[in-house]
Amino acid sequence: MELAGVTSSEENSNRVIKHGRVIAITNQKGGVGKSTTAVNISAYMSSYGYRTLLIDLDPQSNSTSGMGVSSKDIENSVYEVIINDLDPHDAIIKTRYDNLYILPSSIQLAGAEVELVTILKREYRLLAAVKKIENEYDFIIIDCPPALGLLTINALTSAREVIIPIQCEYYALEGLGQLLNTIELVKKNLNEELEISGVIMTMYDPRTRLGEQVIDEVKNFFENKVYRTIIPRNVRLGEAPSYGKPIIDYDPGCKGAEAYNNFTKEVIGNG
Repeated sequence: MELAGVTSSEENSNRVIKHGRVIAITNQKGGVGKSTTAVNISAYMSSYGYRTLLIDLDPQSNSTSGMGVSSKDIENSVYEVIINDLDPHDAIIKTRYDNLYILPSSIQLAGAEVELVTILKREYRLLAAVKKIENEYDFIIIDCPPALGLLTINALTSAREVIIPIQCEYYALEGLGQLLNTIELVKKNLNEELEISGVIMTMYDPRTRLGEQVIDEVKNFFENKVYRTIIPRNVRLGEAPSYGKPIIDYDPGCKGAEAYNNFTKEVIGNG
Protein backbone atom coordinates (compact mmCIF):
# COMPACT_ATOMS: atom_id res chain seq x y z
CA MET A 1 0.00 0.00 0.00
CA GLU A 2 1.31 3.44 -0.90
CA LEU A 3 1.03 6.40 1.42
CA ALA A 4 -1.61 8.91 0.45
CA GLY A 5 -0.49 11.55 -2.01
CA VAL A 6 3.01 10.14 -2.45
CA THR A 7 4.40 7.87 -5.11
CA SER A 8 6.88 5.35 -3.75
CA SER A 9 8.24 2.04 -4.94
CA GLU A 10 9.53 -0.93 -2.99
CA GLU A 11 11.79 -1.61 -5.95
CA ASN A 12 13.72 1.59 -5.25
CA SER A 13 14.78 0.18 -1.90
CA ASN A 14 15.88 -3.26 -3.11
CA ARG A 15 19.55 -2.37 -3.07
CA VAL A 16 22.59 -2.96 -0.92
CA ILE A 17 22.60 -0.46 1.94
CA LYS A 18 25.71 0.20 3.99
CA HIS A 19 24.84 0.82 7.64
CA GLY A 20 21.63 2.82 7.71
CA ARG A 21 21.31 5.85 9.96
CA VAL A 22 20.16 4.84 13.43
CA ILE A 23 18.30 7.67 15.17
CA ALA A 24 16.93 7.67 18.72
CA ILE A 25 13.98 9.95 19.49
CA THR A 26 14.28 10.70 23.19
CA ASN A 27 13.28 12.97 26.05
CA GLN A 28 12.60 11.67 29.54
CA LYS A 29 9.58 13.95 29.80
CA GLY A 30 6.30 12.44 28.67
CA GLY A 31 3.87 14.13 26.30
CA VAL A 32 6.44 15.98 24.21
CA GLY A 33 5.66 14.21 20.94
CA LYS A 34 8.28 11.44 20.83
CA SER A 35 5.98 8.77 19.40
CA THR A 36 4.22 11.23 17.09
CA THR A 37 7.60 12.28 15.75
CA ALA A 38 8.92 8.72 15.41
CA VAL A 39 5.81 7.49 13.59
CA ASN A 40 5.53 10.39 11.21
CA ILE A 41 9.15 10.80 10.16
CA SER A 42 9.32 7.03 9.61
CA ALA A 43 6.26 7.24 7.37
CA TYR A 44 7.60 10.17 5.38
CA MET A 45 11.03 8.58 4.99
CA SER A 46 9.44 5.44 3.60
CA SER A 47 7.26 7.51 1.27
CA TYR A 48 10.42 8.91 -0.32
CA GLY A 49 11.59 5.39 -1.07
CA TYR A 50 13.87 4.94 1.92
CA ARG A 51 13.67 1.50 3.48
CA THR A 52 12.77 2.38 7.07
CA LEU A 53 12.48 0.45 10.34
CA LEU A 54 10.68 1.87 13.36
CA ILE A 55 11.70 0.29 16.69
CA ASP A 56 9.12 0.85 19.43
CA LEU A 57 11.08 0.68 22.69
CA ASP A 58 8.32 2.26 24.79
CA PRO A 59 6.20 -0.14 26.89
CA GLN A 60 3.19 2.10 26.18
CA SER A 61 3.39 0.89 22.55
CA ASN A 62 2.16 4.19 21.12
CA SER A 63 4.27 3.89 17.97
CA THR A 64 3.07 0.34 17.43
CA SER A 65 -0.63 1.22 17.66
CA GLY A 66 -0.04 4.52 15.85
CA MET A 67 1.24 2.56 12.88
CA GLY A 68 -1.92 0.46 12.84
CA VAL A 69 -0.37 -2.69 14.30
CA SER A 70 -2.71 -4.51 16.67
CA SER A 71 -1.52 -6.62 19.59
CA LYS A 72 -3.13 -9.65 17.94
CA ASP A 73 -0.82 -9.15 14.97
CA ILE A 74 2.28 -9.42 17.16
CA GLU A 75 3.80 -12.86 17.57
CA ASN A 76 7.14 -11.57 18.88
CA SER A 77 8.13 -8.10 20.02
CA VAL A 78 11.22 -6.11 20.90
CA TYR A 79 10.93 -7.64 24.36
CA GLU A 80 11.87 -11.10 23.07
CA VAL A 81 14.69 -9.54 21.07
CA ILE A 82 16.42 -7.79 23.98
CA ILE A 83 15.56 -10.21 26.79
CA ASN A 84 15.55 -13.61 25.05
CA ASP A 85 18.08 -12.78 22.33
CA LEU A 86 15.56 -13.50 19.57
CA ASP A 87 16.76 -12.75 16.06
CA PRO A 88 15.12 -9.39 15.16
CA HIS A 89 14.11 -10.77 11.77
CA ASP A 90 11.65 -13.00 13.62
CA ALA A 91 9.93 -10.03 15.26
CA ILE A 92 9.95 -7.34 12.57
CA ILE A 93 6.57 -6.75 10.92
CA LYS A 94 5.99 -5.32 7.44
CA THR A 95 3.47 -2.50 7.77
CA ARG A 96 0.80 -1.80 5.17
CA TYR A 97 3.01 0.95 3.75
CA ASP A 98 5.73 0.47 1.15
CA ASN A 99 9.28 0.41 2.53
CA LEU A 100 8.10 0.69 6.14
CA TYR A 101 8.69 -1.95 8.81
CA ILE A 102 8.25 -2.01 12.58
CA LEU A 103 9.83 -3.88 15.48
CA PRO A 104 6.80 -3.62 17.77
CA SER A 105 6.52 -3.13 21.50
CA SER A 106 4.35 -5.14 23.88
CA ILE A 107 3.12 -4.93 27.46
CA GLN A 108 5.89 -7.37 28.46
CA LEU A 109 8.40 -4.61 27.88
CA ALA A 110 7.19 -2.93 31.08
CA GLY A 111 9.14 -5.49 33.10
CA ALA A 112 12.24 -5.40 30.95
CA GLU A 113 13.98 -2.75 33.05
CA VAL A 114 14.04 -5.10 36.05
CA GLU A 115 15.02 -8.14 34.00
CA LEU A 116 17.87 -6.31 32.27
CA VAL A 117 19.59 -5.58 35.59
CA THR A 118 20.81 -9.17 35.93
CA ILE A 119 21.69 -9.72 32.26
CA LEU A 120 25.31 -9.65 31.12
CA LYS A 121 26.17 -6.64 28.93
CA ARG A 122 22.68 -5.29 29.56
CA GLU A 123 23.41 -1.93 27.91
CA TYR A 124 24.25 -3.63 24.60
CA ARG A 125 21.23 -5.90 24.12
CA LEU A 126 19.50 -3.73 21.52
CA LEU A 127 22.79 -2.92 19.81
CA ALA A 128 23.42 -6.62 19.23
CA ALA A 129 20.07 -6.82 17.43
CA VAL A 130 20.60 -3.63 15.44
CA LYS A 131 23.94 -4.87 14.16
CA LYS A 132 22.15 -7.85 12.60
CA ILE A 133 19.85 -5.64 10.53
CA GLU A 134 21.43 -2.21 10.11
CA ASN A 135 22.67 -2.94 6.59
CA GLU A 136 19.11 -3.74 5.48
CA TYR A 137 17.63 -0.28 6.12
CA ASP A 138 18.35 3.31 5.17
CA PHE A 139 16.88 4.56 8.44
CA ILE A 140 16.27 2.91 11.79
CA ILE A 141 14.17 5.12 14.08
CA ILE A 142 14.00 4.23 17.79
CA ASP A 143 11.10 5.55 19.86
CA CYS A 144 12.36 5.72 23.46
CA PRO A 145 10.32 5.52 26.69
CA PRO A 146 9.83 8.68 28.79
CA ALA A 147 12.55 7.74 31.26
CA LEU A 148 16.32 7.48 31.49
CA GLY A 149 16.42 3.81 32.44
CA LEU A 150 18.07 0.81 30.82
CA LEU A 151 15.74 0.80 27.81
CA THR A 152 16.74 4.34 26.89
CA ILE A 153 20.40 3.52 27.58
CA ASN A 154 20.05 0.59 25.16
CA ALA A 155 18.61 2.95 22.53
CA LEU A 156 21.42 5.49 22.98
CA THR A 157 24.05 2.74 22.84
CA SER A 158 22.54 1.50 19.56
CA ALA A 159 22.03 4.86 17.86
CA ARG A 160 24.45 7.19 16.15
CA GLU A 161 22.13 10.18 16.31
CA VAL A 162 19.72 11.63 18.85
CA ILE A 163 16.75 13.88 18.11
CA ILE A 164 15.18 15.58 21.13
CA PRO A 165 11.55 16.74 20.87
CA ILE A 166 10.78 19.71 23.13
CA GLN A 167 7.28 21.09 23.53
CA CYS A 168 6.64 24.86 23.30
CA GLU A 169 5.27 25.08 26.83
CA TYR A 170 6.29 26.03 30.36
CA TYR A 171 9.18 24.08 31.86
CA ALA A 172 10.26 22.97 28.39
CA LEU A 173 13.91 22.79 29.48
CA GLU A 174 13.15 21.11 32.79
CA GLY A 175 15.20 17.95 33.17
CA LEU A 176 17.14 18.47 29.95
CA GLY A 177 20.38 18.83 31.89
CA GLN A 178 19.96 15.27 33.13
CA LEU A 179 19.19 14.03 29.61
CA LEU A 180 22.23 15.76 28.14
CA ASN A 181 24.41 14.39 30.93
CA THR A 182 23.11 10.88 30.20
CA ILE A 183 23.84 11.28 26.48
CA GLU A 184 27.37 12.48 27.30
CA LEU A 185 27.98 9.55 29.67
CA VAL A 186 26.79 7.08 27.03
CA LYS A 187 29.03 8.73 24.44
CA LYS A 188 32.02 8.58 26.77
CA ASN A 189 31.55 5.06 28.09
CA LEU A 190 29.38 3.06 25.69
CA ASN A 191 29.03 4.66 22.26
CA GLU A 192 31.60 7.17 21.08
CA GLU A 193 29.76 7.67 17.77
CA LEU A 194 26.65 9.14 19.45
CA GLU A 195 25.82 12.73 18.54
CA ILE A 196 22.84 15.03 19.05
CA SER A 197 21.49 15.74 15.56
CA GLY A 198 19.12 18.38 16.81
CA VAL A 199 16.11 19.56 18.75
CA ILE A 200 12.63 19.64 17.22
CA MET A 201 10.13 22.07 18.72
CA THR A 202 6.64 20.57 19.03
CA MET A 203 3.10 21.64 19.99
CA TYR A 204 3.64 25.23 18.93
CA ASP A 205 0.61 27.52 19.31
CA PRO A 206 1.08 30.73 17.27
CA ARG A 207 -1.77 32.42 19.19
CA THR A 208 0.33 32.75 22.33
CA ARG A 209 3.54 34.62 23.09
CA LEU A 210 4.74 31.71 25.20
CA GLY A 211 5.63 29.59 22.20
CA GLU A 212 7.98 32.21 20.79
CA GLN A 213 9.57 32.74 24.20
CA VAL A 214 10.22 29.03 24.63
CA ILE A 215 11.68 28.73 21.12
CA ASP A 216 14.05 31.62 21.82
CA GLU A 217 15.06 30.04 25.13
CA VAL A 218 15.76 26.69 23.48
CA LYS A 219 17.75 28.32 20.67
CA ASN A 220 19.87 30.15 23.23
CA PHE A 221 20.49 26.86 25.03
CA PHE A 222 21.18 24.63 22.01
CA GLU A 223 22.43 27.30 19.59
CA ASN A 224 22.71 25.75 16.09
CA LYS A 225 21.18 22.41 17.10
CA VAL A 226 17.52 23.49 16.65
CA TYR A 227 15.73 22.39 13.48
CA ARG A 228 14.17 25.13 11.36
CA THR A 229 10.85 23.32 11.16
CA ILE A 230 8.44 23.81 14.08
CA ILE A 231 5.63 21.29 14.65
CA PRO A 232 2.34 23.09 15.39
CA ARG A 233 -0.32 22.02 17.84
CA ASN A 234 -2.72 20.39 15.39
CA VAL A 235 -6.01 18.58 15.95
CA ARG A 236 -5.46 16.21 13.03
CA LEU A 237 -2.07 15.16 14.42
CA GLY A 238 -3.81 14.31 17.67
CA GLU A 239 -6.54 12.31 15.93
CA ALA A 240 -4.35 10.23 13.62
CA PRO A 241 -3.02 7.72 16.22
CA SER A 242 -6.55 6.71 17.23
CA TYR A 243 -7.07 5.58 13.63
CA GLY A 244 -3.75 3.74 13.54
CA LYS A 245 -2.40 5.98 10.79
CA PRO A 246 0.56 8.33 10.34
CA ILE A 247 -0.51 11.84 9.40
CA ILE A 248 0.59 11.40 5.77
CA ASP A 249 -2.15 8.78 5.43
CA TYR A 250 -4.76 10.30 7.75
CA ASP A 251 -4.73 13.90 6.50
CA PRO A 252 -1.78 14.68 4.19
CA GLY A 253 -3.03 18.22 3.56
CA CYS A 254 -3.15 19.48 7.15
CA LYS A 255 -0.59 21.81 8.73
CA GLY A 256 0.77 19.04 10.92
CA ALA A 257 1.46 16.88 7.87
CA GLU A 258 3.21 19.74 6.10
CA ALA A 259 5.39 20.34 9.15
CA TYR A 260 6.43 16.71 9.55
CA ASN A 261 7.13 16.46 5.84
CA ASN A 262 9.44 19.47 6.05
CA PHE A 263 11.07 18.18 9.21
CA THR A 264 11.74 14.80 7.61
CA LYS A 265 13.44 16.51 4.68
CA GLU A 266 15.66 18.34 7.17
CA VAL A 267 16.57 15.10 8.92
CA ILE A 268 17.37 13.39 5.62
CA GLY A 269 19.40 16.35 4.43
CA ASN A 270 21.37 16.65 7.64
CA GLY A 271 22.77 13.16 7.19
